[in-house]
Amino acid sequence: MELAEVLIILSGSLLVTGFARWKGLPAPLLTVAVALAVSFIPGVPDIQIDSEVILTVVLPPLLYSASLDVSLLNFRESRVQIQRLGIGAVVVTAFVVGGVAYVLIPDMTWPAAVLVGAVVAPPDAVSAAAIGRKLGLPRKVMTVLSGESLINDAASLTLVKVFLAIVGGASLTLWEDLGIFGLAIGVGVAVGLVLGFVAHRVRMRIDDPVIENVIGLLLPFIAYITAEELSGSGVLAVVAAGLFVGFNSPRTGYATRLQERPFWAAADVLLEGFVFALIGLQLRTVVQEVAESDRGLAQSVGVAFVVLAVVVLVRPAFVFASYYAARVLRYLLLSRLLRGMRRVPALRRVRYHPQPRLDWRQLTVISWTGMRGVVTLAAVVSIPAVTESGVPVPARDTMFLIAFVVTVGTLLLQGLTLPALIRRLGVQDASQRDRDLAAELALFATSTAETLEHVEARRAAWTAQYGPELTERAIQAATARLVRQNDALRRGAVEDASDRTVTGAERDRRREVPRAISRIRRELLDKRREVVLRERDAGALDEEVMRHVLLGIDAEELAMDTNAMSSTRS
Repeated sequence: MELAEVLIILSGSLLVTGFARWKGLPAPLLTVAVALAVSFIPGVPDIQIDSEVILTVVLPPLLYSASLDVSLLNFRESRVQIQRLGIGAVVVTAFVVGGVAYVLIPDMTWPAAVLVGAVVAPPDAVSAAAIGRKLGLPRKVMTVLSGESLINDAASLTLVKVFLAIVGGASLTLWEDLGIFGLAIGVGVAVGLVLGFVAHRVRMRIDDPVIENVIGLLLPFIAYITAEELSGSGVLAVVAAGLFVGFNSPRTGYATRLQERPFWAAADVLLEGFVFALIGLQLRTVVQEVAESDRGLAQSVGVAFVVLAVVVLVRPAFVFASYYAARVLRYLLLSRLLRGMRRVPALRRVRYHPQPRLDWRQLTVISWTGMRGVVTLAAVVSIPAVTESGVPVPARDTMFLIAFVVTVGTLLLQGLTLPALIRRLGVQDASQRDRDLAAELALFATSTAETLEHVEARRAAWTAQYGPELTERAIQAATARLVRQNDALRRGAVEDASDRTVTGAERDRRREVPRAISRIRRELLDKRREVVLRERDAGALDEEVMRHVLLGIDAEELAMDTNAMSSTRS
C-alpha cells in the first residue's frame, strides 16, 4: 500500500467510526460495509494488504493497549480459566475446523486444513469487553474475556507458523511441534518481562511525561520484533510487557498516566477502524479470485458458511465441557492432595485458593463472545501464495474467503445479539458498585489515618524548615482537604444506598441533580473559554497568558470528568 492510500483509509475509517459512535451503531460492521461499498466504485484500486504492516505495525499497539488495562492480580487469579480458553479453545477450534475443511475442500491437505483452523480460531474480545463493561458484566467474567484475548492471539499465530512450515515440506514430529510452541511461549514472555522491567525503570528515573510516554509508545514494537527475532512469540512479548508496565503504572507520575490513557484510546480507535476498513476493501477482490478458481464461488461460499457454523458452535461446547470437566478433575485431585497434606504437620496451614466460580449464565455469555477480528486478518494475510521452500499453499483463495466470512459473520451474529443476551440472562453484577465503594471507603480511611500519623511525625522537621506559621497553615489546608474528601465519599455512599430504597421516578430525580450541576458548571466553563478566546482574538491578551488561563479551566473540567467516572464505575 502507498502512503496516500493508508492516509485515505485511516481518514475514511475514522469518519465512519465517529458516525457509528455518534449514532450508537456497531463501528466494526459499519466500517466493513462502507469499505465494501467503496470498493465497487469505478476507479478505486485493489488494495493489497501487506502482512508485515498488520503484524508489526497494527497488532503490537493494539495488544499493548489492551494489556495495560488488564488487572494483573485478577489475571493471575483466573489464569487457569484464561489459559484453558486462550490456548485450549484455540487448539481445539483449529483442529475441528481443520477436519471440516479437509473433508469439504477436495485439494486441501491436512496441514493446510489445520492452517485454516488456526487462522479463524482466536476470538477478539475487544468489542465484547466494551459491551460487557457498558452493561455491567461481573468483573470475573471481564477478566476471563480480556485475559483470553491477550494469549489466544499468540496461540493462533504460533499454530499458523508451525503448520505453514509443515505445508512447506518441513517434517516435524509432535514433540518438535510442542518444542516450537513452548519455545515461543518461554522466549516471548521472558523478552516481554525484561523489556517491560527496563522500560519501567527508565521511566521511573526521568521526570518528563512526554519522554516517558514516547518510551511506552516504542515498547510494543521493540518487544514484538525482538521476540520474533529470537524465535519467540512477539504477541506474548507485547502482552507480558504491557501487563508489567500496567501493573507498575501507578508508581509513575500522574502527568504520565493522564497523557497515556487518552493516547492509547485514540490509537485503538484509529487502528481498529483501519483493520476493518481493510477487510471491507479486500472482500471484493477475494470474492473475484474465488469465483475464478476451479472450485467456483458457490462451493467456496458454502464451505465458508459451514466453517462459520462450526466456529460458532465449537466455542460453547468447549466452554461448558472444559469448565465442568476441570471442576470435576480438580475436585478429585484436590481431595487426594488435601488428605495427603493433613498427614504432614508442616503443610496443615497451607490454604487452597480456588479459581473464581462461574455459573451457567456467565458461561453462556463467555461462550457467545466469539467475534473474530484483527488477528484473524493478520494471520490470513501472513500466508503466502508460495512457501519459502517453493511449495504452493493449496486453496489459499478459499482460506481468505473463509477468514473474511467468519470475521464478518461472527460480528453480525454474535456482536449484534450479545447485548440482548446479557440483558436476557440478567448477568449484570448489581452488587459490584457497593463492594467497590466499601473498599474505597476502607482504603481512604486507612490512608487518611496513616497520612495524619505522617503529619505528626514530620511536624517538627517541617517547622524547622519552613517556620511554625507556614507549617501550620499548610497542615491545616491539607488535612481540611482530606476531611472534605472523606465526607464527600461517605455522603456519596449514603446517597447511593438511599437511591435503592426509593421508587424509580424519585431515584431518577435524585440522579438528575448531579447531572444538572455538571451541565451548568460545564456551560460556565465554556463561557469562560469563550471570553478568553475573544480577548485573545481582539489582541488584548498575550498567547502565553491565554494558555495559562486555559490550563486552569481545563484542569477544573478534568477534575469534573474524573469525579464523574469514579461515581459511575461498574
